[in-house]
Amino acid sequence: MDVKVKTKTVQGRTKEMVLVALMAAVICVIAPISLLLPISPVPISMATLVIYITVYVLGARRGTISCIIYLFIGLVGLPVFSSFTGGAGKLFGPTGGYLIGYIFMALISGFFIEKYSTKLWKHLVGMLLGTLVCYLFGTIWLAYQAHMTFYEALWSGVIPFIPGDLVKMGIALGIGPVVRKQLKRAGLN
Repeated sequence: MDVKVKTKTVQGRTKEMVLVALMAAVICVIAPISLLLPISPVPISMATLVIYITVYVLGARRGTISCIIYLFIGLVGLPVFSSFTGGAGKLFGPTGGYLIGYIFMALISGFFIEKYSTKLWKHLVGMLLGTLVCYLFGTIWLAYQAHMTFYEALWSGVIPFIPGDLVKMGIALGIGPVVRKQLKRAGLN
C-alpha cells in the first residue's frame, strides 16, 4: 500500500513538472510573435494571451512557475521575447518591467481563476487586475529607463495596448475553460 501511494505521488509530480515545462515551452513559442508600433518602444505581443491561457491550464502557482521559466530562458539569451529577442539587455531594458510584470499577472489572474472556477466574470476581474499590475511595473520601468515622465510612459506603453489586451482576455475566457476541462477529463490536470 505504501509503495502504491508513493508511486502515485511520484507520477503526480512528474505529470505536474511535464505540464509546467510544456506550458513554458508554449509561452516561449507564442510570446515572440509581436508587432512593433511606430508610436511606442513596446511591441504588441502574444505573451499576455498565452500567459492567461497558461494560468487556466495550470493554475496560479504552476502557471507562475511556467512564466518564470520562460523569463529565465529569455534571460540566458534564447530568442523568446517579443520580436524573437532575448538576453539580459532585453529583460533589463526599457520594456523589461512588462516582462517582470508577467509574473504578477500570472499570479493574480491564476488566483482568481482557481478561487472562482465557475465565475467567468471574476476570471475577467483577475485578468484585469493582473494586467493592471503588469502595466504598473512596465510603466514605471519604461519611464525610468527611457527618461520619460510616468504620464509619457503610460501613453507610450499602456494606453495603445488596452483594446488589444481586452480582446486577448476575451479569447482566453473563451479558450481557457475549454482547455482546462479537456485536460481534467483526460486526467492531466
